[in-house]
Amino acid sequence: MADFTHFNDEGRAKMVDVGAKSETERVAVAAGRVLVNRETFALIESGGMKKGDVLGTAQIAGIMAAKRTSDIVPMCHPLMLNGIDISFNLNAELPAVEIRAEVKCRGVTGVEMEALTAVSAAALTVYDMCKAVQKDMVIERVCLLSKRGGKSGDIDQEDLWNTEQR
Repeated sequence: MADFTHFNDEGRAKMVDVGAKSETERVAVAAGRVLVNRETFALIESGGMKKGDVLGTAQIAGIMAAKRTSDIVPMCHPLMLNGIDISFNLNAELPAVEIRAEVKCRGVTGVEMEALTAVSAAALTVYDMCKAVQKDMVIERVCLLSKRGGKSGDIDQEDLWNTEQR
């Protein structure tokens, strides 16, 4: 069990002690999308969904979820986040609602899980806001696009989003 960071000497789960790590600026960007049909897309685009403003509600949900990540992902540390920015792209070609979240903090552990949680909650909210109109939406391609800061170094996978191949 010595190679596993999230297990104690008894083989039971533990939260890793990050107290000795140096604070650095941490930034993570995640993305995902919700595939919808043309009718649903038109209602989202026009603001005509009966439940209200789909993207506005999804944006608030994503922000709230990022702030509460440690409450739902068992081994995540609670973080003091400095910023959360969620943006949407309405892709008429697919059609889909594309979601992108950027999360920042100055701390001793990364914000990848917060960015992924923000995208996931925003996608779930789009689904919830639209399910009365469409039952077969698909949430897909939730992934980490980039991260900066920390001992493990930077990651840039932006090209993942620009290709259908993974």
